[in-house]
Parts: sequence; structure tokens; C-alpha cells
Amino acid sequence: MLKIGLTGGIACGKSTVAAVFAGLGVPVIDADALARELVEPGQPALEAIARELGGEFIAADGRLDRARLRTYIFQHPEARRRLEAILHPRIAAGMQARAARLDSPYCLLVIPLLIEAGQQSLVDRILVVDCPEAVQRARLAERDDADPEQISAILASQLDRESRLAAADDILCNDGTPEQLRERIAGLHARYLALAEQAGNQ
Repeated sequence: MLKIGLTGGIACGKSTVAAVFAGLGVPVIDADALARELVEPGQPALEAIARELGGEFIAADGRLDRARLRTYIFQHPEARRRLEAILHPRIAAGMQARAARLDSPYCLLVIPLLIEAGQQSLVDRILVVDCPEAVQRARLAERDDADPEQISAILASQLDRESRLAAADDILCNDGTPEQLRERIAGLHARYLALAEQAGNQ
């Protein structure tokens, strides 16, 4: 089965794109959803986070205090690396296990940090959802009510656009109307089905 890795910068529309593919019947495995499952109370990853980063990131109800942890790792790159060392291998293993259970020509693995985490080996092709920085900024301002300074800090903390695009096998530009996006996805869907059939005949 062909595995397509979907990635892209913040506010480029990864979730929207994944939802359109899902509407076409394509199985979608989401790294963020898997990460949320991994840090549920009682899970080994949550215990590892408390051990490595401190119990103050566990709320009174035993759940991960996401907001507090997000703020902390944004300000402390070393803590971010330690968190990623806990989560990334578990996420990768979980995605591989779920993909192995599927019976479909191809599936979509939504991995926001696919390139940054060096997880290219999990997929056969990389699809980058892209849009101009001005569009990202406008969406972040509207979606998260972020001010320009916050937005600049968020964008600066991410992999630069040029490096992301250079790693892509396919680029999906999401800077137009929903109808234009659906048309572009339909074209990619047809291409991926053809590639999956071609791979199956080899």
C-alpha cells in the first residue's frame, strides 16, 4: 500500500486537506490524534513526560496540562527535544501499526513534523500543503487571535518554507477557494491511485 506523508507549515490547511481526502474514501492516520491518545492517563508516555520534564505538567485530574507544556517547550528548545524523544518513536510505531491493518490502494499519514523529525522513511511520498506567508499570518490572526509579534515567533520556530518545499514530492497550494482546493486534491487522488496500481503490478 502506498503511504503518502502529508505535512506543511502552521495554518496552511493540513486538517482541511486531510478531511477532503477522507471524504474521497482515503484512510487518514493523524499523528496529532495518536499523540493525544499516547498521553492519556495511565499511558507510559505520560509517565515518561512527568519523569523527564516534571510533574507540574500533569493537571490535578491526572491529564497532561497541554497549554502549560506547550508554553514551556516553546521557550525551552532542550525540553522540546526531550519531549519529542519520548513521543516521536511511539507515534511512528503507532502509525506503522495502523497502516499495516489497512486494506486500501493508499493512505494518508498526517505528520506536521515529518521533515523536522526525520520521519521520511515512514512514507513513500511527501505531500506538502503550502500557502504564502501572508496567508498564514492572516489565518493565524483570525484563528488564534494572535498578534503580529506572536505570529512571527511561531513562524520563526518552524522549519523554513524553502526547506519544506525542497523535501516535497508533491506540493498542494492552498491559497484559493475551497472549490479550487477540492479540484487540486481530486487530481492528486487520481495520481496516487494510478501510482498505487502501478506499484501493485510490479
